[in-house]
Amino acid sequence: MSFVDDFVAQIISLEVSLYHSRARLQANSDSEALHDLRITVRKIRSLLRPLRNMPEVIELNQAAAEVGRATTPTRDLEVIVDELRKMGYSRQAMSRSATLTGQYRKIIGSPLLDKLFGELDRWPELFRTAERAGELVDVKRQIEKALKKRITQLIAGLRDQHFDRHELRIIVKNARYLSDAFPTLSPLKAKSRAQLKSVQASLGSWHDHHQWCLRAEAEPDLLEIAPYWKVASEQALADAELKLASLLDHLEKDLTKSKE
Repeated sequence: MSFVDDFVAQIISLEVSLYHSRARLQANSDSEALHDLRITVRKIRSLLRPLRNMPEVIELNQAAAEVGRATTPTRDLEVIVDELRKMGYSRQAMSRSATLTGQYRKIIGSPLLDKLFGELDRWPELFRTAERAGELVDVKRQIEKALKKRITQLIAGLRDQHFDRHELRIIVKNARYLSDAFPTLSPLKAKSRAQLKSVQASLGSWHDHHQWCLRAEAEPDLLEIAPYWKVASEQALADAELKLASLLDHLEKDLTKSKE
């Protein structure tokens, strides 16, 4: 199977997964349906990211981005409801979970989701047309270049002790997803990719707890929990900081070896 064949096959497989997640969300069959839908959309975007400026990719990438943005508030609500339940704050959890079913219905019936499925249906032929026109002969080099650019950007952020940690979290996340999407083209070894995942988890925990503290300022019934979240946020950030130096060392070594 050629690289382009494999690329198209991956997108089609993700479209099938997206239909499955939507059906689960529609049936309200399990609590992970929306999460899995968003992961599928993220994987589509990660595959498309190095090629996002190609005319044949722009519309699909934008449609996926719009679904990602539109579903973020509902996913954020799911996460905080789960956190409140785990902590034993059932009243706060129930008052927020009551709106989830209605939000699921809006997502299922969203024209943005319909648009994404429409773009996924028409994209393979557009991409094949580009292939026949000779526009994809350099596609692997283009992807490798995008990978190295993102990793170089991450290294620069890691070297700067004053680099904004919110922005660093996004770069870590993008670098990991991009490397996971193209493991054979990424200069990163398995150890570096595992460290990326670990750092992302710590920074993600820090970000979530930080956002919940901010949320508590506008939602009085969360104020009594905010001190705990503040401590947890600080601990997660400290944990991430301990991991950053090791991550930097591994990224630099892998990138150097890839240039040899």
